[in-house]
Amino acid sequence: MGGPPSAAQRRLVEGADPETGRLRGTEAQLAALVKRGLAFRHPRPPHDHFLTPAGQRIREKEPPAAPEAPASGGVFAARVGGENGTVASGPARLREVRGAWQGLLEMRRMTNRDGATDRPCAWERSHLVRAAALALEAAGHRPEGDGIPGYRVRATPQPEAVAVYAPDEETLRACAATLEEAGWQPGVCTEPRTRVRYLLASPRRV
Repeated sequence: MGGPPSAAQRRLVEGADPETGRLRGTEAQLAALVKRGLAFRHPRPPHDHFLTPAGQRIREKEPPAAPEAPASGGVFAARVGGENGTVASGPARLREVRGAWQGLLEMRRMTNRDGATDRPCAWERSHLVRAAALALEAAGHRPEGDGIPGYRVRATPQPEAVAVYAPDEETLRACAATLEEAGWQPGVCTEPRTRVRYLLASPRRV
């Protein structure tokens, strides 16, 4: 939907919860924000609405960031490593990552049966690569890209497991610590033929 948001819509956006981005308004008002790409409706009850990164920029009165590769929901794409300039960087990206991570913690709170935020939720277990990459980027790790070394997160044939590669042993250990703190179970493995060391990480269930 084109054009800037109305004054009433801006007030809704600016009144969102500063930590989680949760919105309050009528169903019609919230649906209009979703249509504009400024909000998304949580898929699980009570179906609250939250700001998207675009909505966060409106609230913070920042100019739009450069286009980035969309996630399946068309809103945010975690950097898995190897994107080479297809996503934005700088302060705007940091805000988007921070907002996405806070949204993920809120999703954990709402969808884990005991409301726990210290372990991954069902969405993360069905989007393993993106979830692990978001945990790493939100903690300040640098993804590989544009000739700059960094982490890479890749799918594996094993159920509920991703592989995380790093340019050196120190970074590998730091990534392991980050994932463990984010509720994952990482273990260092070695590829038999290349002898490359990597992390095999799975989301913790309990």
